[in-house]
Amino acid sequence: MDPLTHSLTGLAMSRAGLNRWCPRANAILVLAAMAPDIDLLSRLGGTEALFRFHRHITHALPGLPLVAALVVLVVQLLPGRKPPWKQAYVLATLGVVSHLLLDWTTMYGMRVLVPFSAKWSSLDITSLVDLCLWAVLILAAVGPLLSRLVSDEIGARSGTGRGLAVFALLFLVAYDCGRFVLHARAVAVIEARLYNGSPPARVAALPNPLNPLRWRGLVETASFYALADVDLLEEFDPAAARILYKADPNPAARRMPAFQAFLEFAQYPLWRFTPLDDPEGSVRVELMDLRFGAPPNPRFAVTTIIKPGG
Repeated sequence: MDPLTHSLTGLAMSRAGLNRWCPRANAILVLAAMAPDIDLLSRLGGTEALFRFHRHITHALPGLPLVAALVVLVVQLLPGRKPPWKQAYVLATLGVVSHLLLDWTTMYGMRVLVPFSAKWSSLDITSLVDLCLWAVLILAAVGPLLSRLVSDEIGARSGTGRGLAVFALLFLVAYDCGRFVLHARAVAVIEARLYNGSPPARVAALPNPLNPLRWRGLVETASFYALADVDLLEEFDPAAARILYKADPNPAARRMPAFQAFLEFAQYPLWRFTPLDDPEGSVRVELMDLRFGAPPNPRFAVTTIIKPGG
């Protein structure tokens, strides 16, 4: 998920009571909840490097102990009171786990067992940015500040924010559990239909960032993909699905490192070819992942121009 959700989750975990157990808990948990995204530095090597190394070892279970230890080392180097290593490491581990769990719920997913397996895993129940979670986590973060301002005004004792933090964490768990159930229902609806007379070989129900009752259905058959919106409050009509026929990969493009990196990432790849007049006889080759958009707005795509002769 996005950095704001991760950092506010770490802050809520600290305020829920862990800050009473270990000094510098706020810093430890906020840093640990964001630390796996240090692999975004791979963007400095270009888009190809980003696709290869984002959500790689820092988002995998084998890398978890090292990431947690790195967080503790950073906090120990900060000026001020030094937290005990053992307690700080436990908190850092909890923070990193929170990051991995939240990223697992998204449709982007992660490679849980890198370097032993490059297989992607995702629950597909939340968007990369979820405004409902933002609202609750921000309320839990700023609640103590507002309470302090009111208390100073009337001369009363301000709260610690523990109650709001506990509420936010419970809401997060309940919210994701609810989305998990609704996602399973959406998948069942999609799987139970035929598309152009063909049964689904594979289906996905992708989340709507605002409405947990609406999902974007993605169906794969032997020769085409079908895209259809699913509203769990209405009757689903598979005849309204948009059909996108598959095309064979371009051999020259497929040998390019950028396309190879994208194919390792893409779960529902679609090739598209557009003839060009300049240079004459050339073709624009585009490879996209239908989880994140479809023509003419694919969002996640890699393109090249293949000239005559390959």
